[in-house]
Amino acid sequence: MATATKPAAKSTTKATASKSTATKTTAAKATAAKTATTSKTTSSRGIVKAKATAAEGLQELFVDSLKDIYWAEKALVKALPKMAKNATTQGLIDGINNHTTETEEQIARLEQVFALIGKKAVAKKCEAMDGLLKEGQDIMESTEPGPVRDAGIIAASQKIEHYEIATYGTLCAFAKTLGYNEAADILHITLEEEKQADITLTEAAYNTINFDAAEADENEVA
Repeated sequence: MATATKPAAKSTTKATASKSTATKTTAAKATAAKTATTSKTTSSRGIVKAKATAAEGLQELFVDSLKDIYWAEKALVKALPKMAKNATTQGLIDGINNHTTETEEQIARLEQVFALIGKKAVAKKCEAMDGLLKEGQDIMESTEPGPVRDAGIIAASQKIEHYEIATYGTLCAFAKTLGYNEAADILHITLEEEKQADITLTEAAYNTINFDAAEADENEVA
């Protein structure tokens, strides 16, 4: 009986070992598959899928950017009079009104650029400008009329100017790269106007408005 039992024990051990190996192999395959899936997901995560209408070359990107800023300027020329109406400092009011006239001229220049490159002047909604204008509206709603609101209007206006400076600087670079030298010169005129508008706003802020707004804080504390 003892002799018959030993082979059975050995057979059971082999079966157990075989089952353990199979389990380990299955687990290893599952881990490898999971790792491969995770790796694939990680490598694709964060990659933005292009739209069907996505630009494939600098020329298309340049035209898309022109459409974007064309919409932005048209939206701005409607918003500026409201800012002027809500401002109280005469220098700020005059500056906004002057820039409204400049913006109308900038729109006309953009139409020139479209014509120079053989494209129809079409506006495409500029999400950045839309957001900046909404922020400006919110600032006016969140401040009392007077120097505090004026300071807020300047802050909102300078954000807009900085966006436009960056945009026109890029457009000038694109135009030069593509060989549109006349278009680049026209865009550069607007770029310089935006830079000057930013300087004018800074001077208005530091000459009186910010200090008047700070004085309002002191009076409130007193």
